[in-house]
Amino acid sequence: MVAVRRLALLVLAFAFAFACTSQTTETAAGCPFPSTASFSQRTQLHVDIASDDASRERGLMGVTDLGRDDGMAFVWTSPTDATFWMKDTLIPLSIAFVGQDGRVITIREMTPCTADPCETYGADAPYTTALEANANWFEDHHIRVGDRMTLTSAGCPS
Repeated sequence: MVAVRRLALLVLAFAFAFACTSQTTETAAGCPFPSTASFSQRTQLHVDIASDDASRERGLMGVTDLGRDDGMAFVWTSPTDATFWMKDTLIPLSIAFVGQDGRVITIREMTPCTADPCETYGADAPYTTALEANANWFEDHHIRVGDRMTLTSAGCPS
């Protein structure tokens, strides 16, 4: 019985360690630690990370309420020119595209879309991170093109 308990604890510890070393820090992926997008030390946005195709495709679809300073960070390992759309996203959002150098290159306001074709939203140049937040969040916090953004995690690496 003691050996079974030890084995169960070992399996749980391994599962936790594996979850916290994976590429995604989404709570749904098993990593309970929040990530933070900081802008020139002025303000912070608490984000879930979407770093694989499935989580990036799902994004904030179906979300009916987003905390005042909460959002989602879409992260790529190399620059991309992927566009975003608001299909089945229920709340208006702002999006900031951040280049490989950590600077904001484009900010857009996006409106929900329930029928095809939906408008697409892209950056003015290739980017490695896109941050979604409540509508007007970047404007309300005086975040501008050229501002520096740093993405950090309290636990699991992004």
